Amino acid sequence: MQKMRRGVSINMSMSCRAGSMLVGIIFAACCASSFAAVVATSVSVIDDAQRTVALEKPAARIISLAPHTTELLFAAGAGSRVIGVSEYSDYPEQAKKIASVGNVFALDFERVLALQPDLVVVWGTGNGSAIADKLRGLHLNVYQSDPHDYEGIATSMERLAVLTGTAATGKSAASAFRERLQNLKKTYAQAPGTKPVSVFYQIWRSPLMTLNDTHMVSAAIRLCGGENIFGKLREISPTVNTEAVLKANPEVIMTTDGEKQEALENWTRFSKLAAVEKSNLYIVKGDWVNRSGPRILDGTEAVCKYLDRARKKRSH
Repeated sequence: MQKMRRGVSINMSMSCRAGSMLVGIIFAACCASSFAAVVATSVSVIDDAQRTVALEKPAARIISLAPHTTELLFAAGAGSRVIGVSEYSDYPEQAKKIASVGNVFALDFERVLALQPDLVVVWGTGNGSAIADKLRGLHLNVYQSDPHDYEGIATSMERLAVLTGTAATGKSAASAFRERLQNLKKTYAQAPGTKPVSVFYQIWRSPLMTLNDTHMVSAAIRLCGGENIFGKLREISPTVNTEAVLKANPEVIMTTDGEKQEALENWTRFSKLAAVEKSNLYIVKGDWVNRSGPRILDGTEAVCKYLDRARKKRSH
């Protein structure tokens, strides 16, 4: 009888030990599973300021502080996650319904904090950098966006999509962007030795202002076989004078629909100016070329058509 009791006791002890081991294994497995889930949902990219932006999970509440970043976020499939935008974020149509938090010159920081964003996307140029630093000081996750070329726009859609959990959509949008870009390059490629079309791109009449080669406008002009006459100036949006434009004698003068028609007509008094003599005074849609977003390809196509028209007039 004692042997039986001793045997039962041993068996029960072994069962308890086995049970404890099983519980330990299950607990360890659960912990490993939970850790794997955390690792799987954490996301990280490098922004245009070469900073690492790391989130514990994809952002569900996003504030966009530039019109071009709003367009990039929507193109990347994250439009439904945008809860606040900067002024003039008017594309796509849904963006007009999102509350404004100001702009990089007059940002409502209290409003930004009250919205409790997981991610704030800012323009990386000029005052935007100071805004980004201040937002980081408030313990917010910040992505600085400042693409200067076409590939920068494509990768922006991909990187923002990673941060917002819409990677497949972002990758598809970037792929379509690159494909259309290649088609534009093939369509408007110039024969070797073809003289570039000299272009003055006017963004403001008084004072007279333009953009240099670091801006996407100049990238569009180059792709189309043109050359920005003030591209080498240091400032991104330098002020120039009429005499400098007359001396450069551009074949094309171009401005945006943000300027009035008189902005171009003002040049017609200089009848010997090449752009006037050949009637190469053109207007492009400002939102297409001035914003470093996916619609830059619409602007590029418009610029290419104008420069192609100017080239054909050379023989007349």
